[in-house]
Parts: sequence; C-alpha cells; structure tokens
Amino acid sequence: MKFGIAKLSSYRRHRFAAPALLLVALLGVGSTFSVASALTASKAETQSAMSTQVSEGKQIFERGCSSCHGLNAEGSKIAPALIGVGAASVDFQVGTGRMPMADMSQQAMRKPPVYNAEQSAALAAYVASLAPGPASVNEAAITWQRDGNTAQGGELFRTNCAMCHNFAGQGGALSQGKYAPTLMGVEAKYIYEAMITGPQSMPIFNDKTISPAEKLSIIKWLKAAQSEPSLGGASLGRTGPVTEGLLAWVLGLGILIGIAVWLASKAR
Repeated sequence: MKFGIAKLSSYRRHRFAAPALLLVALLGVGSTFSVASALTASKAETQSAMSTQVSEGKQIFERGCSSCHGLNAEGSKIAPALIGVGAASVDFQVGTGRMPMADMSQQAMRKPPVYNAEQSAALAAYVASLAPGPASVNEAAITWQRDGNTAQGGELFRTNCAMCHNFAGQGGALSQGKYAPTLMGVEAKYIYEAMITGPQSMPIFNDKTISPAEKLSIIKWLKAAQSEPSLGGASLGRTGPVTEGLLAWVLGLGILIGIAVWLASKAR
C-alpha cells in the first residue's frame, strides 16, 4: 500500500503531470458545457414548439370557438367558460366531434370530428395555457389490457355508472330530454378523459373517487362487454327483460287480437 502511494506521488512530480491534469480539466469543462448547451437548446426548442402550438390553437379558437365561448374563453350566455377545464376536456369534446356545434341549446352528440389531430392538439394546448386543468391522455398510456381487472371494473361500473349508462353500457335516457350515450365502440382515451372531466351531465370522477387503476378496470370491463357475443340472437340493446317482455306482449297480444278477429269473422 505504501509502495503504491509512493509510486503515485512520484507521478505528481513528473514534468508532464501538470499539462495532463490541465488537459483533463479542459476536457471535463468542455464536455459539461456541451451537455448543458444541448439540454438548454433542447429545452428552448421544446418551448418554442409549444409556443407555436399555443399560437396556432389560439387562431383556431378565435375562428371556430370564440363566437360562443368568448374571445378569451370567458364564456357567454350560451356556452360555458373554458378557463381551467384543461386539455383533456378539449381533447374529448373536439376529438369526439361534439364540438364545435351549431346549436348550444341541444345536447352535444358524437359525430365525425371537424378538426384533425394536430388542430385538436393545438386547441387543447391553447386552452391548457389559460389555467391549470386535467391534461389530455395518450391512447398508448391507457394500458387497460395489461393493468385492468375485468371483475373489479364491472363492480365499479354498476356502482358509479349504470344508473345513467345502463348496466351494460348501452346508454339511457335522463331528465329534461337529455341522455347518457352508449359507451360501446368508444376509444379508451375518451372514456378516461370523460371520467376526469365530467362532460355535460356527467359528474367528475377524480383520482380520489376512482383511482387511475380503477379507471383502467372500468375500461377493461366495457371492452369485454363490447366484445361479448349475443348467443341468444338479437341483443335488444342488452336492456334485459324490459324490452324482451315488451316485445313478447306486443307480438303476443297482436297475435291473439288477430285470432279473435278471424274467429269473429268466421262466426258470421
């Protein structure tokens, strides 16, 4: 050990020791500066891209949304304010074609979207820049196939959602002419965003009410219900014995009335 220390000490007195140390120091400082410059440049590019996206979103908003929601998204008599709703709300409403809509007095229906994915993202970025709110969700991040629990999702859905959306997720009527839409065929990201934003008559299910893992379980159960075959024939909306009984009564009574009319005509 002492021999090793003595050997190192001898190198310190070598005539090339000082230049070598200076070269190592210069290389270290240069590398650190290059990494810091790259990170700074990358951050600046990201901020510039975000600024451009927000600017584009503002232009789209002024052209297609401000007539109802106000020039500064402050809302009006016919449309709510968008300050604080977050990017998730915009992504859901615009991505599902519910917005923009011509008649704000009616319930927004799902239809083909007016804006493409880039325009929707720009609109969402602009609204998100106005005030903090729920962030939009990436479809790839909704790992319901891997992390969801079908049995738990079914129980959670029946407890929190079935009273409006029907116990099979087929949708149902609400008060004052409103309705809860069917959840069959809806993309996982939009189901998730609806839970965290509460569009229209739907309540907001934040992470304290229904955790992110539980939301994935609900989505997994809905996808299982969507792919479940109707072994008995026509599903009749999967509303159970109500429609089946109505169909039986209508057909049965119709047949009985027909027989009665036929017998009466024969008796003459």
